[in-house]
Amino acid sequence: MTAQRSSPPSAAPALPRLGGRRSSYRERVAEALRAALIAGELRPGEVYSAPSLAARFGVSATPVREAMLDLAKEGLVDTVPNKGFRVTAVSDEQLDEYTHIRALIEIPTVVDLARTADRVSLEALRPAAREIVTAAVAGDLIAYVEADTRFHLGLLALAGNAHLVEVVADLRGRSRLYGLTALVEAGRLLASAEEHLELLDALLERDERAVREVMTRHLEHVRGLWAAQD
Repeated sequence: MTAQRSSPPSAAPALPRLGGRRSSYRERVAEALRAALIAGELRPGEVYSAPSLAARFGVSATPVREAMLDLAKEGLVDTVPNKGFRVTAVSDEQLDEYTHIRALIEIPTVVDLARTADRVSLEALRPAAREIVTAAVAGDLIAYVEADTRFHLGLLALAGNAHLVEVVADLRGRSRLYGLTALVEAGRLLASAEEHLELLDALLERDERAVREVMTRHLEHVRGLWAAQD
């Protein structure tokens, strides 16, 4: 299973862009680190130094240290003097709350897109949906979370409410999908990945009932099997 970047330290990896905007390299490093947190590649309670993370992602230590300080401001990690950064734990109650809020926001918003989103904008999300499937096949959890984030935030952006996208992005960043590893080992991550293509097809068919069913099932996965603790 591929769980980390293998780019040499001398070459900056092509870290992802989110939300269709140009990000600074520091922001892109933070996005990759956030994906590792969400996927459970960086575990709660563990302390990680900037040099060790830099070596893992094939980048220099400075942008990693700056990115981790950004994540600390978001409450995703705590600084440990002279050692690095400790990943904060997320309780079952917090995960329940995050998922509940996401369901209240995302399900009706995406259902409405079945009526309002134009076909060109929806089709533009298909590459990200396919990237999710490719990452699932490869067992690359970080790439999976990165592509999943681009897809869902890009989809919500079609509603034209930037504040809504920011709220969901924050909730996603605070969630943990510890069960992804178990899904890979059981060969079940691909089925979850293909839900994104299923959702996209339902939107293009203007089938509001199918959109609601897929979105509801998808968010149930997030809180259920996906977020299961080891």
